[in-house]
Amino acid sequence: MADRYGNDVLAGDWRKPKNGRTVDIELEKGMVVEEPSSGFVGAVVRWEHGVVDLEDRFGKVRTYPMGPGFWVDGKPVSLVAPKKSGPAKKTRTASGSVAVDNVRARVARASRIYVEGRHDAELVERVWGDDLRIEGVVVEYLEGVDDLPGIVNRFRPGPGRRLGVLVDHLVEGSKESRIAAQVTNPHVLVVGHPFIDIWEAVKPSSVGIAEWPRIPPGEEWKKGVLRTFGWPATDQADVAAAWKHILSKVNSFADLEPALLGRVEELIDFVTMD
Repeated sequence: MADRYGNDVLAGDWRKPKNGRTVDIELEKGMVVEEPSSGFVGAVVRWEHGVVDLEDRFGKVRTYPMGPGFWVDGKPVSLVAPKKSGPAKKTRTASGSVAVDNVRARVARASRIYVEGRHDAELVERVWGDDLRIEGVVVEYLEGVDDLPGIVNRFRPGPGRRLGVLVDHLVEGSKESRIAAQVTNPHVLVVGHPFIDIWEAVKPSSVGIAEWPRIPPGEEWKKGVLRTFGWPATDQADVAAAWKHILSKVNSFADLEPALLGRVEELIDFVTMD
């Protein structure tokens, strides 16, 4: 005889919530967490004494008590402090993406991302390196953008061969903005941040300074920064040593200004668009 009422509705775990049961998850710096009652989404920047600080992409920080009531990847979780017996398994990349184990880097795409200088390239690699390797995106540096139209023409952009360019100090009326305006190829995306130099895109609090100084026009900006802080500023070796120190303080996207974060992610999306 056919079962007129179908399957037993009480069979299995019928009380299980739609999004699954809450599970404990150990905190990790850079982990992206949502507090669903307010809709606030941010990266874990610190935790202590039973509370956790989350910072969103606009630099706003909110503090919550650790425990249940959060979501990670759309699933309910209870945030707990990591055990001190050993390092927790990495669950997030420095950019906040889900870390993927045992995945080989993709063969490099024809598309590329160009940045102005070596320091720009090193900063992008430090935060987005894992994502770029999975996507097969190569980042190259140009040593300036004065010849950007010629560089674009030599790259020969087209379908399946996109070019993304990150420009320093791309603000209205600047020399950089006039150069960028000359690039009109639809397979090229030029975006920029407002900082005079990529150093400024690192949050002062991450470096341990109150703010980045204003350097008088006509003075080399990086050496002016070193002089202001009382750091050695004799030659390029001093500049390189200062940058090594600054870069060492960048552990995740939470250490960078939102004005840079959005632009880099925009470029990655553009050059990986099929």
